[in-house]
Order: sequence, then C-alpha cells, then structure tokens
Amino acid sequence: MNKIIQNYKKHINKDYLKQTFFAGVLLILSLVVNYYSGLYATKIASNPVSDIILSNIRVYDVDFFFVYGALILWFFFVAILLIDPKKIPFTLKTVALFVVIRSIFVTLTHIAPFPSQLVFAGTNKFFDIFTSTGDLFFSGHTGLPFLFALIVWKEKHLRYLMLAISLFFGAIVLMGHLHYTIDVVAAFFITYSIYCIAEVFFKKDRKYFYHGPHEDLFS
Repeated sequence: MNKIIQNYKKHINKDYLKQTFFAGVLLILSLVVNYYSGLYATKIASNPVSDIILSNIRVYDVDFFFVYGALILWFFFVAILLIDPKKIPFTLKTVALFVVIRSIFVTLTHIAPFPSQLVFAGTNKFFDIFTSTGDLFFSGHTGLPFLFALIVWKEKHLRYLMLAISLFFGAIVLMGHLHYTIDVVAAFFITYSIYCIAEVFFKKDRKYFYHGPHEDLFS
C-alpha cells in the first residue's frame, strides 16, 4: 500500500491531473456518442442475414458471461490503472477513441440482429446504457479486451490474459447469437488499427505510460 501511495505522489502535478481530467471527459463523451449511435442503429435496422457459424449452431444461454463477465473485466482493468496511475491518461484516451470509432461503424451498419439472438432476462437495465440490439459491427466484447492486450503488450502475463479473454468473449457472443461472425473477426483488425491511431494521436501520453514522471507529458 505504501508503494502505491508513493507512486501516486509522483504524479500529483498540474500536467498529469490536466491530462487525466481531459481523458476522463473524452471517455464520458464517447459513451454518450455510443449510446445514441446504438439507439439509431436499433431504430433503423433492416433485415438479418445468414451466417456461417450462427446458422449452424444452436443458441446458448450466455447471459451471465456476456453481462457480468464484461463488468468483471472492466473492474479488473480499472484496478490495474489505479495501481499504476501513469497508465491512466493514455488508456482512457485510447478507450475513448475505440468507443467513438466503433460508434461510427455502428451507425453505418444497419443489419438486424440474428433471428435467434439470445433474449436477456430483463435484469440488465444498467448494461443497456452501453449496448443495444442494433450495435453489431464490430463486437465491442471482443475488441475491448484485445485493445487492453495491445495497451499492456510489454507485460507478458497481462497480455496473454487479455488475449484469452478476447477470444473467450468472441466465442460467447457467437454462442449467444449476439453478434455475426464478421463482427467478431473484424474486431481484431479494426481494434489493432485503432490502437495504431492512438499511438500517433496520443504519443506523449504513451511515452508517459512507460516512463511516468521522468517524461513530461508535453515534452
């Protein structure tokens, strides 16, 4: 605990707080964009299509894993950031970029959910803020843990854990017929591109991510 407290003391300065606040605002705004893009896509969804996997497997009840598994992932990664605060600005900005770009894709893709899509029990109202039946392309459940893997790539154990979780969620959304196969497969390619963009847009934050207070955020 003392080590964590000492770690925080290194970062309590005007520049760090400014960048962290800005990152938080970007993330909140991205979630607002995500919410309305999901409503739009759900409202104008057209017709479902056949799918190489969904058309050939039955639907499985993956409600618990889809909802609470995602919540556990979020809490776990937040804990990682809180333990090592130098990671916060770059991570929040990259996640915000991910959410915004995914929202754009969602508004451009109007395919209706697969007919046998898993129907939730109705106890996930909070989760409805972040997802809807029309926000299909691309899979956020698959892409976000893959993004986390890319962010912590140099930390071997975390990298492999996040990659495994990404594959796990990819399987979960297919088993529940919650995403088309293309939503899952494309998530890896698009997410990698988003990460590369983030490294360019947030280059100074990425430097701070690795070197902490020894590197000025504005150097």
